Amino acid sequence: MLAKGKIWVANTENGERIEMLPKLANRHGLVAGATGTGKTVTLKVLAESFSDMGVPVFIADVKGDIAGLSQPGNMTEDMQSRIDRFGLAEENFSLQGYPVTIFDLYGEKGIRLRTTISEMGPLLLGRLLELNDLQSDILSIVFKIADENNLLLIDTKDLKSMLNYVSEHNKDFEADYGKMSPASIAAIIRALVALEVAGGDQFFGETALNIMDLFAIGAGGKGMINILDSESLISNTRLYSTFLLWLLSELFERLPEVGDLDRPKMIFFFDEAHLLFNDAPKALLEKIEQVVKLVRSKGVGVYFCTQNPRDIPDGVLAQLGNKIQHGLRAYTPSDQKAVKAAASSFRENPDFNTYDTILNLGTGEAVVSFLDEKGIPGMAQKAYILPPASSFGAISESQRDNLVKGSILYSKYYESVDPESAYEILVRLGVEEAEAAEAARIEAEEEKQRLKEEAAAEKEKARLEAAEEKARLRAEAQAIREREKAAERAEKEAQRKKDAEERKRKQAISSVGNSAAGTVGREVGKNVGKSFGKFGKTLGGNVGASLGRGLFATLFKH
Repeated sequence: MLAKGKIWVANTENGERIEMLPKLANRHGLVAGATGTGKTVTLKVLAESFSDMGVPVFIADVKGDIAGLSQPGNMTEDMQSRIDRFGLAEENFSLQGYPVTIFDLYGEKGIRLRTTISEMGPLLLGRLLELNDLQSDILSIVFKIADENNLLLIDTKDLKSMLNYVSEHNKDFEADYGKMSPASIAAIIRALVALEVAGGDQFFGETALNIMDLFAIGAGGKGMINILDSESLISNTRLYSTFLLWLLSELFERLPEVGDLDRPKMIFFFDEAHLLFNDAPKALLEKIEQVVKLVRSKGVGVYFCTQNPRDIPDGVLAQLGNKIQHGLRAYTPSDQKAVKAAASSFRENPDFNTYDTILNLGTGEAVVSFLDEKGIPGMAQKAYILPPASSFGAISESQRDNLVKGSILYSKYYESVDPESAYEILVRLGVEEAEAAEAARIEAEEEKQRLKEEAAAEKEKARLEAAEEKARLRAEAQAIREREKAAERAEKEAQRKKDAEERKRKQAISSVGNSAAGTVGREVGKNVGKSFGKFGKTLGGNVGASLGRGLFATLFKH
């Protein structure tokens, strides 16, 4: 409740007010406590107080009852006793509703809330997809390639098409960006498909949320209380925590430096904050710590809501100046350590034991410590939280529907838009590449056919030339053979004539020899025969003739 320019949150046991200074509200804070100890009521009281100051608020509604801020509370017997206990009537306290805008990432119970893949960035998206370090590095490179080529990554189909493009053209990018394994890229795509199956793809698209729409002012100058309905979203814890971290990062990046103001420009409540830090890689934890540390200078206060302060890393916990610790239970040694850690985070109060007090706090009670005028944490004080002016419970479906459709932002974000982005450009590029490849294929086929025909023509020409040469050689060989045969015939004819002449000569000689031999023989025989008588004469004559012929034949043979 806003009282005398201060945020009145609780009273001590003796009725002393415990107030937060608006100018130090951007020093962040912590609301912790076990389930059922009153954290949600405390969140409502704080949200109402900031709204009364004209400061817009963003808060996640995990259980579905934060939307009751839009409706005035009921004057029950219990509420009247609280009003009397805190003396709220004297402060003009009245039950009232507050200006509320309800968002829903799925668009089912609130105004559709979207962002783009490019705005989410590779670091947060890598965490959302549960990528390892190597895959996260590849994703960062893909974002860089898309940025350098003016390829907008609006939704998941843009990112998938970009990943496939890089995988298919891996060799083209290897020299500038290093080797990117197709197997790693395929793993990123599988993680992206799993996100789509879980409904996470509905979060990415246009029209994307304009952060400045969260700074609206409602009726009566009250700050708008922007509620993210997270009943369904909380089942996807990574999407829930990643979205809230993205939103906080966007506030940090988009808002100008303003330094210390009289009041914050916005208060951001991070419910179920432990989900943000579960399994978060070192790089992400460093980013969270940096954003929490620096966003204060942008006029934004961040309040983490969780069951135990131990859920918050020390580097972040050290930034939280305003603390409200509801009751914790210590049933195990581990629980006892957690309570001791929570107690030790407060400035010690000599009037009571903080550890024992935290263990014995009832519903609506808390140990509180706010920053004083000098920014020094106050001593721990046992306190009783004020009641909210709005409804404790959830709202009806008809009330929710009226709130959602009655908002000026409903029509702005209702319709989804699919502008030309990486998917369309790469599809067109793929078609052009396919057409170019087909034209190149046809040209190659034509060139291949031309070369084939030229080769065939050359082969035929060579065959004809070879045939002509063969015929020429055959003709020459035939002519040579003919000349050789003619020469041989001529030589044989000459030899034949020579042989014939030789035979004639020999015959002539033989004839002459025979005649002479016969004559000589006969003469010799006659002479011999004379000695042997008549018989001998005849025989001697014949023998003599034969001997004579033989002798002369031998003599004249050559």
